[in-house]
Amino acid sequence: MELTGRQIRQLRSMANRLEATIGVGKAGITDAVVRQTDSALEANELVKCSVQGTSGMDTREAAIALARPTHAEVVQVIGHKFVLYRTSQREDIEHIQLV
Repeated sequence: MELTGRQIRQLRSMANRLEATIGVGKAGITDAVVRQTDSALEANELVKCSVQGTSGMDTREAAIALARPTHAEVVQVIGHKFVLYRTSQREDIEHIQLV
């Protein structure tokens, strides 16, 4: 799913108030990080992640490496944080209505 500029602006605005819930540490993108991100995306659709200085990965590189296996879109990369978005298949959550 390709996001439009307007949708990206909407998601960036929503991500402003989020805390980073996923951390990429020294081990990089592990299976555990992918599983944790996948479940967070399924529950929330929008997830903020942070890259620790000891990871040895560039933030954009980590965002792309985590977006691929989770089938998510990279919304924003700033400093050591990035935001991912994916539409959830769950019926019991409030879905984000994109413009």
